[in-house]
Amino acid sequence: MTSKQTLPVIHPHAAGIDVGSLTHYVAVGQQDHDVRSFGCYTEDLHAISDWLKQQGITTIAMESTGSYWKGLFQRLQQDGFEVLLVNGKHTRNVKGRKTDVLDCQWIQRLHSLGLLSGSFLPDGFTATLRQYVRQRDYLIEQQAAYIKKIESALRQMNIRLDAALSDIVGQSGRAILEAILAGERNAVVLATLVNWRVKKSKAEIERSLTGEWKEEYIFETQTSYELYGVIQSKIAACDSRIEQLLTESLQQKEAVEVTATVKKKKNKNAPKMNLQSISTQLSGGVNLYQIEGVSDASVLALLSEIGLDLSKFPSAKHFASWLALSPNNKVSGGKTLSSHTAHHNNRLAQAFRRAANAIGNMKKGALNQFFRRIAYRYGRMAAITATARKLAVIIWNMLTKKEAYRYEETVVYTERLRRLQLKNMQKKINALNIKPDELHFTTV
Repeated sequence: MTSKQTLPVIHPHAAGIDVGSLTHYVAVGQQDHDVRSFGCYTEDLHAISDWLKQQGITTIAMESTGSYWKGLFQRLQQDGFEVLLVNGKHTRNVKGRKTDVLDCQWIQRLHSLGLLSGSFLPDGFTATLRQYVRQRDYLIEQQAAYIKKIESALRQMNIRLDAALSDIVGQSGRAILEAILAGERNAVVLATLVNWRVKKSKAEIERSLTGEWKEEYIFETQTSYELYGVIQSKIAACDSRIEQLLTESLQQKEAVEVTATVKKKKNKNAPKMNLQSISTQLSGGVNLYQIEGVSDASVLALLSEIGLDLSKFPSAKHFASWLALSPNNKVSGGKTLSSHTAHHNNRLAQAFRRAANAIGNMKKGALNQFFRRIAYRYGRMAAITATARKLAVIIWNMLTKKEAYRYEETVVYTERLRRLQLKNMQKKINALNIKPDELHFTTV
């Protein structure tokens, strides 16, 4: 008879929790009496903690289900348990065996065998900052929605302000909108409110402001414009909270003198604070703005999503993999079936992608040349991903090694690439054992 082999139990005092919107199922073993269900209210969370203590549990694994896990996770952590938040993809059960009871027991079983790894969770400061920044991003999205409604309402009256101005809520756009809402309908008078920097001629602007005025669309424009103003004030309040939080964190660190600052063009939605100085001091003197394409949005996303301490990632490759910017190789039978990057809604990765796209629109620099080389061979989307990964590697090295960014001119990068290609050609010649008299070069 062959002996039956079983996996060793790594965590004998482990529990598994299947988190739900209204009910949490908790398992401390694989028998029916080892499973209990609890509600979602505060007293229920305390009851879960008390029962787990009675069962001698020391470590717990739970699925990251929406936002329902947060209250229970914090309660268990405060009560001294070691809690792992696990990606739902890592705890999938066999098909046909899907119930809440079986799910929590399956999680408990995997955790007791040491087969689960916890997800990355930020520290308290970063989690607080993340909440403010995500609220700010949400407000910006809502603001953009009301701008679209204003444009749509004006188009219904054939007032094509969006065709004459690149930004209808810029200085000139706001002046015209406020005049329209105040009762002005004369296109000649409205055109005089345009700033002298606008490239369109006054005659073209007058034509864009000539249409059929209708009260229902004027009302929609007024309502949307007022709500746009309210959201702007809330974004400013959010910026004030973010600046206060960052300043308080800065006071707890040693002062670092910021000597060289990099001038970057400010986006209209950029926070109204000196984020370059604050982030450089928080990182111990590393100025991420030296990198092409990196802006306030990129740095704010980095600060709020994971913070400036990247030592939690063993290497730059681990960091790029966590961002889902590395190839997700699927190999079977010795063949690579797919190497596309994994689909992931990582906000920091999205910020790096936007920065990479900005690099692709530049005219010089090594990163721009790298972007163009990849785009020529594989397309723009592949170039955005590859450049975003390169940004992640650069940022990891700058923050963990406390080194400055080494800007490389286009000519230097091109020459370095040329020498690398010559070296590869020489290796291929040596590998094929090609003799000098076998090489024939044609020059024009």
